[in-house]
Amino acid sequence: MYFGHSCSSGRIANEVPDLGLGKTEQPIGIRRLENSSREWPDKLPAKIRGAFVMNKIVFSIWPYRGVRVILALVFLWAGVVKILDPDSFAIILEAFNLLPYTWIIPIAVGLPILEILASIGLLFDIRGSLTTVTGLLVLFLAVLGYGVWLGLDIDCGCFGPGDPEGEAYKGLRPALYRDLVMLAGVAYLYVWRFRRSSGPSEGDKNF
Repeated sequence: MYFGHSCSSGRIANEVPDLGLGKTEQPIGIRRLENSSREWPDKLPAKIRGAFVMNKIVFSIWPYRGVRVILALVFLWAGVVKILDPDSFAIILEAFNLLPYTWIIPIAVGLPILEILASIGLLFDIRGSLTTVTGLLVLFLAVLGYGVWLGLDIDCGCFGPGDPEGEAYKGLRPALYRDLVMLAGVAYLYVWRFRRSSGPSEGDKNF
């Protein structure tokens, strides 16, 4: 009985119809999605493909280096020009009427040196240099905003005018807009670093 039961069980198992559970095909939508991802970017819609490509370009290494070098050179230029003629820069600082007289000369010398050091650090991507540049830009924007709010018609002194008494009346708004653009560049560098610290994708590594 036991042997017969085993045989009949075997026949029953062999006679069970193949329902094709092991060969079930995936839905058409899933197959298309997988195929399109393997054939990316050729098979994706043009708008999506363009967005992916643009994202890779914007957050590749070369735009990051370009923005970083431009910011560094601007700060280096501003610092060198001012340190070569600290007396002229001191006259402009005095025109803002924000500092005690005894602070003007030390700041007229120390601020350009800080700009030069920060620019060199940013040029070589040294840790802390971007934070220093950000702090300087925020400081400059605060001073320029204060001057615009008061209606001062003076030069910002950003690049050390050759003759401060004759050329100091050029307005602050252009300098304010320029610093806002530079601050946008700083924000881009921070976003780029955050994305890379989160782990670049394989596509990003190819750029």
